[in-house]
Amino acid sequence: MALNKEDVQSVLDLIRPSLQADGGDVSLVDVADDGTVTVQLEGACKGCPMSQMTLANGVERILKERIPEVTKVVPA
Repeated sequence: MALNKEDVQSVLDLIRPSLQADGGDVSLVDVADDGTVTVQLEGACKGCPMSQMTLANGVERILKERIPEVTKVVPA
């Protein structure tokens, strides 16, 4: 099954409130055929020293749990 951009967006929409609670946000930039999802961290998340951990332990983990076709999440 191919990775569906709408599916990825709907999972990001589930994650978004917890990021917004900390003054940040995330937006979907691209979904590649190899399962790589590119996102842009925004607001307080953009430049935060913890943003790489947020990306790997939060966004990537949740996307992989809900959409097995996701292989990795990278910042834009």
